[in-house]
Order: sequence, then structure tokens, then C-alpha cells
Amino acid sequence: MATFRNLSLAALLAVSPLAFGEPVDINTADAATLAKELNGVGEAKAQAIVAYREQHGPFQSVEELAMVDGIGEKTLAANKDKLTVSATAKP
Repeated sequence: MATFRNLSLAALLAVSPLAFGEPVDINTADAATLAKELNGVGEAKAQAIVAYREQHGPFQSVEELAMVDGIGEKTLAANKDKLTVSATAKP
């Protein structure tokens, strides 16, 4: 029985986080949502994301998030599967 429980736990841990919620749209999410939903992003980094978006316009791609001060490749990689950009991006 213990083996079955271990396998069940392993199966639950292997399920993608997206199965439990919607992706975070970095063009529309507020700072509180960004800080809550993204790994390695606290209030200060979340505010920086919003400020960057307000100054430069909507993000063209998820990868553009790395242009924000304090958001490096490691943070981007840890969250890439959770992120999306809305159709509000500039042409």
C-alpha cells in the first residue's frame, strides 16, 4: 500500500502546474498577481515588470521579460511554462 501512495504522490508532482490554473499574461497581470504566481518574483520584481510594460508597451514575447531589470534567464526559465502574452502586443 505504501508503494501505491508513493506512486500516486509522484504522479501528482509530475503534473504540469498549468493543469491547475491559467497561464499568467504578462501584458495584463498586475504586480500582485505576478508576485503571487511566478517563482522567484517578489513584489519589487513584479513592480519592475509592470513599470517596464508601462514604459515600453506590451511585451512581444515571453522571452522579452528578460529585458526587465532583476529578471534573468534563470527566473525566465523557471516560469516560462506559466507565462503568456496577450494579443494586445504591438504589431
